[in-house]
Amino acid sequence: PLPSIIARYPDVAGVPAARLRAACAAACARVAECADDGVPASIEAAAAMPSLAATLGALHSPSADITPEELAAMNRGDSAWQRRLAFGELFALGVAITLRRRERRMDAAVPCPVSPKLDADLGRALPFELTRAQRRSIDEIAQDLGKPVPMNRLLQGDVGAGKTAVAFAAALQVARSGRQTAVMAPTELLAEQHMETWRAWAKVTKLRIDVLTASTPKGLRQSLLALLAAGQLDVLIGTHALLAEAVGFGSLGLVVIDEQHRFGVAQRARLRDKGDGQGAPHLLVMTATPIPRTLALTAYGDLDVSVLDELPPGRQPVATKLLSGARGRASAYKLVAERVAAGERAYVVCPKVEPTEGDADDDRVWKDATTTATEIAAALPGVRVGLVHGRLDSIARDRVMRAFKQGEIQVLVATTVIEVGVDVPAATVMVIHDAERFGLAQLHQLRGRVGRGGGAAHCVLLAQGMLGPDAEHRLGAMVETHDGFAIAEYDLSLRGPGELLGPKQAGVPRLRFGDLAQHTALLLEARRCAEQVVDEDPTLVRPDHAALRRAIDRRFAHHVYGAESG
Repeated sequence: PLPSIIARYPDVAGVPAARLRAACAAACARVAECADDGVPASIEAAAAMPSLAATLGALHSPSADITPEELAAMNRGDSAWQRRLAFGELFALGVAITLRRRERRMDAAVPCPVSPKLDADLGRALPFELTRAQRRSIDEIAQDLGKPVPMNRLLQGDVGAGKTAVAFAAALQVARSGRQTAVMAPTELLAEQHMETWRAWAKVTKLRIDVLTASTPKGLRQSLLALLAAGQLDVLIGTHALLAEAVGFGSLGLVVIDEQHRFGVAQRARLRDKGDGQGAPHLLVMTATPIPRTLALTAYGDLDVSVLDELPPGRQPVATKLLSGARGRASAYKLVAERVAAGERAYVVCPKVEPTEGDADDDRVWKDATTTATEIAAALPGVRVGLVHGRLDSIARDRVMRAFKQGEIQVLVATTVIEVGVDVPAATVMVIHDAERFGLAQLHQLRGRVGRGGGAAHCVLLAQGMLGPDAEHRLGAMVETHDGFAIAEYDLSLRGPGELLGPKQAGVPRLRFGDLAQHTALLLEARRCAEQVVDEDPTLVRPDHAALRRAIDRRFAHHVYGAESG
């Protein structure tokens, strides 16, 4: 046996370590007989896992008979007892999500079956061949749309994987059934881009498409709303303006949310509530942020998921390099000058808008967009330089982005507001100052802004100076990897789910013991057990499930009672 082993607790100001250990031991003794996190004894027995009471005892008062290997695993956070705590948490979350999915299947929707000519119509409408991933996703969505229960599906793919064409196919299927589609985008410029693209594709299919934003003139708005209410528009694309009370659809069959992480849960729900009373509209939410499987199963567990894991033919990876210091900056700006002289365009991204008080005294001043725009204009005489950031109102931002797209601006200095933006085929260079300040998923999104014209493109990650081992390894992964899903998995392990998905996503689970980056197998097993329990007891009314119900109400009630991902 090992010598006497004592648990180590974080320091609490004013409380001696011995008193803290005594208090924890007393607490464990009091809860030992009633400790229950809702995992049924039958599941514990089948998986040969310890009970919660035994787990608490082992962690707070390790036995002298513990092996060195078990003690090492405990200090790593990977012992059987710590995995038992994680399983209990993931199991309760899994049951909450499963209950939510079952509840949604009780809603009714108007089926929109596939018409015999749909595939041929789509083939004539699109000026390119669909990838296998696009065809697979279109088929998955088509099956859902044909059912009498509302589709609730997440379409995710890497930057440039072709989500828009998949959404167009869904809208075409819905229109062939006499129903309408609402498409909500986060910015006016993106809504206008969707309208231009969809109208070009719709010439063959005769889809009636229009756009509604805050800038739509009053007279045109009124005529649009009249057509919409009369069912004489098939697709209405817009921004938050679609949420206005005056916007009423004659027969809303499908809601498409583009860049869904830019919208809150309540906004998505308000758009779905614009159905005509015949049934809930189908829902398709789209994101260009690749989401790791474990995170998709939890934050979006009540949605079915379609994945575009294949880029269109001819799309070249963006050549990425990591540079630092003044020499690196000079090299990056030389590249910008060369590509602009060749008729191409460039982005330069900075982590903040303008200088802040105290910058002059700080050895490590992060680049700001305002100063950088002035520097580049001076360094590249004759080059038209623009500036865009989040402090500009949406109209001013769209004006600058439109000028960049049309070539009136050749170099656009920006903050991360361009992370979700319009396609600018002529943009071939992305320079990112202080790249160590950004998460990997965000860097990948920014990199995806260039190379959309099909030609060669470049991304330069600029670090201020010498990087530490962790930062160098992290940015090195960006240089070597172009797979957005692999990058997202790595980013999840480094920064956690909240940073990856953003603060508006109410479905992001707040876990104390489970780790979505480390516990993939444990999560899948917990989900399997959760579905088995809900199959046997759909409303958790059995006495042996009372503790489980309490655990869900205490920790994950928002996953059951209406904090829907769509």
